[in-house]
Amino acid sequence: MAVSQELLEILVCPVCKESVALTDDKSGLKCPACHRVYPIRDDIPVMLVDEARVEE
Repeated sequence: MAVSQELLEILVCPVCKESVALTDDKSGLKCPACHRVYPIRDDIPVMLVDEARVEE
C-alpha cells in the first residue's frame, strides 16, 4: 500500500512549510523549495530533517 492521496495533500516540509510531492520512483517525498527528499519506509513518510537528503 502506498502513501494515501489524502496524506500527501496535508504533508509539508518541516523546514520551509512547502507542500511535498512523491519522487518519480515513489521512494520519497521531495520539497520543491529546499530540495530535501524525505524517505518513505514501510509506506510511512519519515518527515525528519536529519533523515532527509538534499537533491538538486
